Amino acid sequence: MISPLEVVSMSEDRSRQFRMAGIKSLILFYILLSVQIVVFFFSAGHIPGIRSWIYFFTAFIHSTASTVVQWKLNPELLIERLKPKRKGSKLWDEVLMRICNLTILLVVPIVAGLDIGNYYWSNLDIVLIPLGLFLVLISSILLNWAMVVNPHFEPTVRIQKDRAHRVITSGPYKIVRHPGYLAGILYALAIPFLIGSTFTFLPVGIYCLLMMTRTHLEDETLQKELTGYLEYTQKTRYRLFPGIW
Repeated sequence: MISPLEVVSMSEDRSRQFRMAGIKSLILFYILLSVQIVVFFFSAGHIPGIRSWIYFFTAFIHSTASTVVQWKLNPELLIERLKPKRKGSKLWDEVLMRICNLTILLVVPIVAGLDIGNYYWSNLDIVLIPLGLFLVLISSILLNWAMVVNPHFEPTVRIQKDRAHRVITSGPYKIVRHPGYLAGILYALAIPFLIGSTFTFLPVGIYCLLMMTRTHLEDETLQKELTGYLEYTQKTRYRLFPGIW
């Protein structure tokens, strides 16, 4: 029988793990954002105007707020998402995930830096900044909503038999079957509007196509391998875009 003191100790240990997971997640986000900033300014050859800083500050707020929300509402998921190895992850998704991440981390800031900082190929009107901020806001709400209601929201596709994987049908999953991917697409589409680069839509477009490919492959996998998912598709009919697909 576990004593009350042992229960308190276990609770304190778990709370400490949650805090560490939150801190590690923030550090990881800030490192990746710093890489993006360095790549952008190296590509630009100098420090361009205020719009680039608007984007980077928005990305900072987005990452920080999302981590705090998860730490408060679903800290278990933070711990799971930090694990480097996940047994059963699909190889195709491991590859696609890394390509998607590298596109946002490196290709987008390289193209944006060359465009608005080095060659001045384009200059999107500053009045489009509110549109970019709106897309980030919707993306943040959708992403955090999905992560709060879905304990299985891991970075890669796998049937999580070790975590009693089940179909999630609440929250944004009533609207589309893959709200996390939709959130990623909305965030990526916001970048050109915030940073002011038309040519950045090229790598962003590639990213969106990759995310749509992941959506299609994941949906097929879940229909075949996750109990109850096929029935769920009859209720939530759209994979990614409400009313379209």
